[in-house]
Amino acid sequence: MSDGPWKTSLTAGSTESSPYQRASVAVHGLFALNRSEAIYYTASTDSDGHALDGHCRYEITGRDPDARWWSITAYGPDDYLIPNPTHRYSVSKTAIARDSSGNFAVQVGTDAAGANGIPVGQGRFTLTLRLYNPGPGVVLDPAHAALPALKQVSCS
Repeated sequence: MSDGPWKTSLTAGSTESSPYQRASVAVHGLFALNRSEAIYYTASTDSDGHALDGHCRYEITGRDPDARWWSITAYGPDDYLIPNPTHRYSVSKTAIARDSSGNFAVQVGTDAAGANGIPVGQGRFTLTLRLYNPGPGVVLDPAHAALPALKQVSCS
C-alpha cells in the first residue's frame, strides 16, 4: 500500500502476515511492533518516483503526521544506519525545527547539516517513517494519511 513515495504493509507485525513477510521483517525490520502500536512507512523513491540516491539532495516537507510520536530515519542498502561525521541519522517530532506555522523542512543529502539535516553518503538509501501510536484515521486508512512530501532538489 502506498501514500506518495511512502509504502507500508497492513499485515506486517500481525498474524495475517505470510511466512515470506515475517522473514523480511526479521531481516530488514528487526524488532518491528504490531500495527496497533506503530505503522512503518518506507520510501525508496522520491515523490516523482526516482530512486533515492546520495548524489542528490532531497527535501522532506510537511506537518506532523497523526501520531503520538514519529521519526524519519535514513538507512543504507545493508539496512543499517549510514555512518557520517555528525552522527545524525534521523529527525523526530520532538527534535525537529519548525516554522511559525508548524511546518517542517528536512534536508537529506551528502552535505545535509543542522537540526533538520540527515546526511546519507553517496550511495542508494531508503527512508523509514515510523508513526508510534498512530491516530485512528491512520490505522483505518494508512494509504490516505497526511504524510510529508519527499522532493528531489538537485543532483550532482
